[in-house]
Amino acid sequence: MTKSELILRLSKKFPNLYQRDIEKIVNSILNEISSALKSGGRVELRGFGAFSIRKREARIARNPKNGKEVRIGERHAIYFRTGKELREKINK
Repeated sequence: MTKSELILRLSKKFPNLYQRDIEKIVNSILNEISSALKSGGRVELRGFGAFSIRKREARIARNPKNGKEVRIGERHAIYFRTGKELREKINK
């Protein structure tokens, strides 16, 4: 599902709200999640899951095309762990 599809579904589910207002709400939520992760925090949405940042150490990898070594620098990766309720819904 894309962000525009999410906005469209929500506007159908809540016809009393304008689509532009729903778009502002969705953008606000996503911006707050991004801001929290950017500052090194953790975002937990009960029943859905938790987003956190994990540090990935620098390493040496290989280019699959030519086999040459490539240095990959240290970076931060977003990690998502599903919540119990979501996991149960998916596995039914």
